[in-house]
Amino acid sequence: MSEKSMGQSMEDVLTYKKKSIYDTASPELIQAMDAYAVGYKAFLDEAKTEREAVEVAVRMAEEQGYTAYTLGAPLQAGDKKYYNIHGKSLILMHIGSDDIETEGVRILAAHIDNPRLDLKQVPLYEDAGMSFFKTHYYGGIKKYQWTATPLALHGVIVRADGSKVNVCIGEQEGDPIFYINDLLPHLAAKQSAEPLGSAISGETLNILIGGIPYNDKDVSDKIKLNVLSILHEAYGVTEEDFLSAELSLVPAFHARDIGFDRAFIGAYGHDDRVCSYPALTALFEAEATSKTVMVILADKEETGSDGLSGMQADIFVDLLEEISLSLGKNPRAVRVASKCLSADVTAAYDPNFADVYEKRNSAMVSCGTAMSKFTGARGKSGTNDASAEYVGFVRRLFNEAGVCWQTAELGRVDAGGGGTVAKYISQHNIETVDIGVPVLSMHAPYEVVSKADVYSTHQAFVAFIK
Repeated sequence: MSEKSMGQSMEDVLTYKKKSIYDTASPELIQAMDAYAVGYKAFLDEAKTEREAVEVAVRMAEEQGYTAYTLGAPLQAGDKKYYNIHGKSLILMHIGSDDIETEGVRILAAHIDNPRLDLKQVPLYEDAGMSFFKTHYYGGIKKYQWTATPLALHGVIVRADGSKVNVCIGEQEGDPIFYINDLLPHLAAKQSAEPLGSAISGETLNILIGGIPYNDKDVSDKIKLNVLSILHEAYGVTEEDFLSAELSLVPAFHARDIGFDRAFIGAYGHDDRVCSYPALTALFEAEATSKTVMVILADKEETGSDGLSGMQADIFVDLLEEISLSLGKNPRAVRVASKCLSADVTAAYDPNFADVYEKRNSAMVSCGTAMSKFTGARGKSGTNDASAEYVGFVRRLFNEAGVCWQTAELGRVDAGGGGTVAKYISQHNIETVDIGVPVLSMHAPYEVVSKADVYSTHQAFVAFIK
């Protein structure tokens, strides 16, 4: 092989190019990526709602020796605790031996809610020989993608006596599934002329749930009554119990490998389970660290992080204060010394829709976890925008650990944008930057990620914790 010219050598040193992990990946690394993907796919299939994600995460944590924490209980080095926030978000804490007043807390903050269809509180009706549920979509969706798609029903119903019943229908072989009717193309000339955003309205996202009437000629709405009788027999609920229920329709698909070479994973809910799962596995893998670590699995990110299970709630700061006071440290000094990775996805460059991306500053699939210095939209509105010093710190940390990573923006300037929980954490004087997996078809019922990027994100989080 000929020696490099002076220009080629200078080019290697002075220029920056994103590189595919597969260009230099050893067979052992590819095997590790594939093995990691197996556990991740199982997590995706088991945790399709934020409640289910909390249940699975608690089980994983307890297997690693974590126990439930009660506010006010003392904490000391070596403790491994979790705090369950109404079954819808979760904070895990590993108390290290380092001085948190100077070293701070290392924080990984992901979210576990996904775009979906929630049932209205009075959802059940019948019309034209069919019974339906009314829905209100949750988060940013393209409504047309949810029609003519197999759906599963997940959630909880709180009955009149206060008892709670869990519901999961449509995931097991032999379960019925649910469905939203779409208009046949023969009658869809007017619909097809509409813009994509208005061709399907929110009020037409009605779930087909039944078609057999109750056998009593004296009853009105016989199909609706038959559905209620089935639900009452299975769960002991009445129609009024829907008033105190949280039921959601999610795609009934399972996570699968995509492509002849199985390089990609297709699934519902990559945004943001593809960051929350690596946050958990990194916490458990790096438990020998001397640092105090906090992993946040938040709810409500897709709708603005509001409410008591969202990232704007006080519980995050309350727990930081509990840690500080237990260790005899100043909570304000601890926050200033702390560092956070806001673990959320970004848009992967898609050559099929190249006009909305700026290629040089877009995340490329299989080029590693992606750092977004800023998010927001329209002049960086609503962004955290990490400092150059903090980006430099994370850059050095990843490079020293051999993590393959890249930088990313969410599309062309003025083409769109988005937000994460980063701004809600940084407002507490905590240095924060967004790190996450590039996703294709984000917010679709079935999203796509590269196995290489998922594993790279796990490696990045381990390096940050250690």
